[in-house]
Amino acid sequence: MTTNFAGSRAALALGARLDAAPVTTDPLIRDADGAFMMGCSKATFWRRVADGTVPPAIKIGGMSRWRLSDIEAVISKAEAEREQTAA
Repeated sequence: MTTNFAGSRAALALGARLDAAPVTTDPLIRDADGAFMMGCSKATFWRRVADGTVPPAIKIGGMSRWRLSDIEAVISKAEAEREQTAA
């Protein structure tokens, strides 16, 4: 009997089906990760949250998290606006 996470019993115990397609998720990131992606400080990241440039955080207990796709969308929107003003 396999009891470690490398074994098939562990995968089945976690609800994974061996024949199921892989589940894709949108990971949650911290303010430090979002600031790094945007090339700014955490303080500036929070200013962008306050002014509405970055969507509000998802609150989980005392944690603030953002969907990775939301931060990528903010960056994509800024790139699109830059291209419009350059044209």
